[in-house]
Amino acid sequence: MRALLVDAAHEWRGGQSQLLLTARGLRARGHEVSLACRAGGVLAGRARDEGFALQPLRFGGDLAPGAVASLVAAIRRFRPDVVQLNDPHSCAAGLLAARLAGVRRRVAMRRVDFHLRGRLSRLKYGAADRVIAVSRAILEILRDDGLDPRKLRLVYEGVPDRAPAAGGAAALRALGVPEGCPVVGNVAALTDHKDHATLLSAAALVLERLPEARFVIVGDGERRAALAQQAQRLGLDGRCLFAGFRDDVDRLLPAFTVFCLSSHKEGLGTSLLDAMAFGRPVVATAAGGIPEAVADGVTGRVVPVRDPAALAAALTELLRDALLRETLGRQGRRRFEQHFTAERMVEETLRVFEEP
Repeated sequence: MRALLVDAAHEWRGGQSQLLLTARGLRARGHEVSLACRAGGVLAGRARDEGFALQPLRFGGDLAPGAVASLVAAIRRFRPDVVQLNDPHSCAAGLLAARLAGVRRRVAMRRVDFHLRGRLSRLKYGAADRVIAVSRAILEILRDDGLDPRKLRLVYEGVPDRAPAAGGAAALRALGVPEGCPVVGNVAALTDHKDHATLLSAAALVLERLPEARFVIVGDGERRAALAQQAQRLGLDGRCLFAGFRDDVDRLLPAFTVFCLSSHKEGLGTSLLDAMAFGRPVVATAAGGIPEAVADGVTGRVVPVRDPAALAAALTELLRDALLRETLGRQGRRRFEQHFTAERMVEETLRVFEEP
């Protein structure tokens, strides 16, 4: 099988890491893979470094003529059996180009739990002959928004099963975390829907009860300045650390005492799956697909969205109870092995590609 995977995102995002995992998995199974992505972007560089055939494109708006024409040309050169559109910005141009070039299997991915906005969004996803939702919550939104249920498929996102990288404690000390302090860690882009504002409000409540605790927020984004100001107003200086974008998450994340994801919107959350893979106990909100990964009281704790008091209570409970942390982390690891590995994601995606 030949598969062309298309992504138009400006910046490196979780969906692009999932695309690369899919590309690697398909190639490892003997399939021919090419990536069409934004010229000069991070994804293009990483794909080139890994030896993938690359189609660098200049994406504009949803139906920019240059993007459509370039994709038609790329498709005709590569002659794929399937075209997968990895993000919303690639869908309109990619699906039109795939149809014009006569590709039979056109697959759109949907990774966010937002409703489709406007007629164009419904039309562009409706033009796919399969739409993969990465959580059941997203699948139900797509169904409610009027997409044909016969086209919808559920394939959970997955992350690689790997050993923790060494040096996590040293990395935390380098960030300013005193040795022996319990650490609540978060890995997420600093955007509105990740709702770090609620996490910071909860942190202030936790620190009233456990002043030795520290909060480490890994990631960057447009909300960073506002969040730093909020942390200062709450008196969190020195106890809530903004680590920025890091390329050593596999060192930091296993060193966290508890992992926390505070989103008020979330398709599924790959950083949460990483935490489960490393056996970290998780406290998260009941946003989108999160409860499909984290079963409250079984593999972690799940609290209502935008509820700092509930989030603080769950974090405090886990920080005080080492046995509970061990139990939830172990059961979370087991659930990861059963449902959220990259290998399973690739196998289920391939089955969608090969459907008659």
